[in-house]
Amino acid sequence: QVQLVESGGGLVQPGGSLRLSCAASGSIFSIYPMGWYRQAPGKQRELVAAVTSGGSTNYADSVKGRFTISRDNAKRVYLQMNSLKPEDTAVYYCNIRIATTTYWGQGTQVTVSS
Repeated sequence: QVQLVESGGGLVQPGGSLRLSCAASGSIFSIYPMGWYRQAPGKQRELVAAVTSGGSTNYADSVKGRFTISRDNAKRVYLQMNSLKPEDTAVYYCNIRIATTTYWGQGTQVTVSS
């Protein structure tokens, strides 16, 4: 009933920037918590940033000060990534939590390499 479509990933050099976007569609009738997770090769999926229905944000310590999560409305969320490091290389996933169900996007690859 809910679909998430991500875009904006790619290959960038260390110190560069990328802006990820996530567009949600379907049975979304209010503002729900949304977030970005990432999974690097050989590692567990981890929370990168999240925004609540009230607009408060939370960031992983590793990205604090470099990444910014924002939303236009109930159906679109962004992740601005600055000062990228090779350690940021991962597949980035967008999600939305509606009641007891969490929906995930397909993931977008971010590679930081010289």
